[in-house]
Amino acid sequence: MTAAGSTADPVPSPSSDSGRPPAARRLLHITEERTATLVDDELALEAARAAFAATVDGTVFPSLAVHGSDPRNRFTLKPSASPTHAGVKIGTYWPDNAEHGLPRHHSTLLFFDQTIGRIAAVLEVGTANAYRTAAADALAVDLLARAESATLAVFGTGHQAAHEVRAVSRVRPIAEVLVVGRTAERAERMTAALAAQGHDARSVGAEEACARADVIVTATTATTDTPPLFEAAWVRPGTHLSCMGADAPGKRELPPELFGRTRVFCDLPEQARRMGESQHAPAQTNLTPLGEVLTGRAAGRTDDSDITVFDSSGIGVQDLYLGLALLKKMDLSL
Repeated sequence: MTAAGSTADPVPSPSSDSGRPPAARRLLHITEERTATLVDDELALEAARAAFAATVDGTVFPSLAVHGSDPRNRFTLKPSASPTHAGVKIGTYWPDNAEHGLPRHHSTLLFFDQTIGRIAAVLEVGTANAYRTAAADALAVDLLARAESATLAVFGTGHQAAHEVRAVSRVRPIAEVLVVGRTAERAERMTAALAAQGHDARSVGAEEACARADVIVTATTATTDTPPLFEAAWVRPGTHLSCMGADAPGKRELPPELFGRTRVFCDLPEQARRMGESQHAPAQTNLTPLGEVLTGRAAGRTDDSDITVFDSSGIGVQDLYLGLALLKKMDLSL
C-alpha cells in the first residue's frame, strides 16, 4: 500500500516510526479510493455500536454546521475524542459538484498525534461516511423497531437513501421497500436501482407509504421552506422512524405535530435540539440518547403500539470509531 500524498513513499507501519522523534513522523494519507474498498456494512455497524456505547460515559462534542464562501455550499465540523484518540471530521455538501462529475457530499477525517497535537493522519471517507450514517440508522432500527418489521418506506432518492435501505434490510426481515421521491422520475429511478440490488421495491405516494410502513426512513435535504414530507395522522401505531436528513438549523422532514405521539431517541440531545429534527419539537419533548438504550440504561420500545423516532444529526465519535476500524483493517495504528 502506498500513501496518496505528494509523493509515492510507502505508508510507514507503526513500528517503522516508533523510534523517530514525534516531529519527524510522516503524515499518513489514506485516499478515498482506498477507504471505499475497505468499508462494508459489518465494519460500519460494529463501529457504530462502539461509538454509541462510548457516548454514555465519554465526552461527546457537538457539531458545527456552517457555509462556505458561497452560501449554497455547506460544511460541518464534527470533533471527537476517546481515551486514546482525538480528531475531527469535515463533511462537505457542494451541490454543483454534479456538473464536475463528482458527488455532492464528501468527508475528510483528521486524526491528531496525541503527543504533539499535529495532524497524524488524513482519511478521505466520502463513501465510508455513507456507510457510517446508514449504520447509525440500522443500529436504531435494531434497537427500536418491532422485530417483525417487514415493510420499509424510504423518503428520498439521493445518494444516501440506497445505503439506508441496504443497512436496515440487514437488521430486519424487510420484504418490501416503498420509495417516495419529490418527482415520479426520481422515485422510479431509485426503485429500479433497488430492484437491481434484489429488493422488492416500488414507488408510491407519501400517504400510502406511511399507511403501510413498519419502518420509515427519511433521507432528504428538506427544510422549513417546504411542507413536511407527510402528515402526522398518516403514521400508524407501532411504526419506527429514522430521521437522517436534518443535520443543520432550518432543516425539517417530519410534521411537528407527530412529536405528540412519539417516543424520541437521538445521538446527542443538546445537538438534536439545535440542528436535528428535534429543533422543531415542543420544549417538553423527552429526548433519550440511543447509547443509553444500547447499554441498557434506558428503555427503548416498550409496546408494539409505540411510535419511535430516531433523530440522527450525526456526532463526531461515530467518525472517530469508523476511522479507527478502517485503520485496524489496514493493520495500522496511531
